[in-house]
Amino acid sequence: MKRDAVRTAGAPAAIGPYSQAVRAGGFLFCSGQIPLDPSTGKLVDGGIEVQTERVLNNLEAVINAGGGRLSSVVKTTVYLTDLGDFPAMNAVYAKFFPQDPPARATVGVARLPAGARVEIDAIAVEPT
Repeated sequence: MKRDAVRTAGAPAAIGPYSQAVRAGGFLFCSGQIPLDPSTGKLVDGGIEVQTERVLNNLEAVINAGGGRLSSVVKTTVYLTDLGDFPAMNAVYAKFFPQDPPARATVGVARLPAGARVEIDAIAVEPT
């Protein structure tokens, strides 16, 4: 099976031995995005709403670079360091997926890289 790594300057560069996304078997598998500003590589200032918006903008840039759109996302996983942030994260998330949102799991975690409060990964289908 053919597999291709996807890279874009529109999202933070990988900070380890992984690709921003991998295209394989008709799917785009997107690594988790945290709220880093792609131009500075630094965590954005602000609460969970600001961080969630940055994460989803980063994820959208990766998906676009892979030839997809947010509407092609079929599954996401959201990682939160404080499940009390769920309602605020969810409100921002809903703006990015206003119609027929993807399947999703939300998981509480002890810590995330760079002190982030939220991380989101995704699987999208390739456009036909």
